[in-house]
Amino acid sequence: MKVVGVTQFGGPEALAVHEIEGVHAGSGSVRIAVQAFAVNPTDTGVRAGERDSSAQSAPYVPGMDAAGVIDEVGPDVEGWSVGDQVMAMALPLTGHGGAYVEHLVAPVGSFTRIPRDTSIEEASTVPMNGLTAIQMLEIAGLERGQTLAVTGAAGLLGNYVVQLAKAAGITVIADTSQKDEALVHSLGADHVVPRGDGFAEAVRAIVPDGVDALADCAVQRDVVVPALRDGGVFIDVRGWKGNGAEGVRFTQVFVFNEYRSFDKLEHLRHAVEGGTIVPRVAEVLPASRATEAHERLEAGGTRGRFVLTW
Repeated sequence: MKVVGVTQFGGPEALAVHEIEGVHAGSGSVRIAVQAFAVNPTDTGVRAGERDSSAQSAPYVPGMDAAGVIDEVGPDVEGWSVGDQVMAMALPLTGHGGAYVEHLVAPVGSFTRIPRDTSIEEASTVPMNGLTAIQMLEIAGLERGQTLAVTGAAGLLGNYVVQLAKAAGITVIADTSQKDEALVHSLGADHVVPRGDGFAEAVRAIVPDGVDALADCAVQRDVVVPALRDGGVFIDVRGWKGNGAEGVRFTQVFVFNEYRSFDKLEHLRHAVEGGTIVPRVAEVLPASRATEAHERLEAGGTRGRFVLTW
């Protein structure tokens, strides 16, 4: 089968289409004929060799989001049939590997049906980012009416955090650049403030004591920590342990822990069907243009996800 990956870690130009031996569904799993896979910032770290690859051999395949059609059902699997359209989370460099593949073996729990009236391409943007957003909100532990600040609100992860938080009755203060103001307002944020060095001051102008939690989707870190109240929760997406600021609880998300979080995937499916969250595709490209997708992602400014198709 064809995969997109690297034989030597490096920049976007290291990506290429490779032919490897086919895979089959084992006990408790299905095989998905992948039709679309989303390109996420985490994929660039796999490609560049920033993650442990000792459990895999070349070609090393990125990708955590896929959507397609089940074409093989393994033993001890109930409730799933050949022909079901599904969206799945994958784990690159471990287990069954990344999502940039023609066929993905997925254990039960790591996938669910694509949302009604949603395209395969749109569905491929939901699992990993959606699960990350849910995990961030679980860590925050906020009740209705409490306040959450979100950096990177115009990015897809930020979109999902804002939309899910609003659905939970949380007051959201989101950042934006001038060109993305309309987008961020459309997400339903209660307050929209400029992104950058003045973020914390702008947040404090709205909530003088500081917000209850901060989801740092844009990796702003030290610059935005002062937006939190004493006892507030800072949630980092890249493993940052914090700067020691007094009175702040520094936490990290680790979406790999959600690999078989079927109930949460179902929550995301229903959230899309009900309009709570809105998948957004920046552009659909053939898998052979993975290098271009990575180059454009790393250049910044993309809204939504590039989606690659076979």
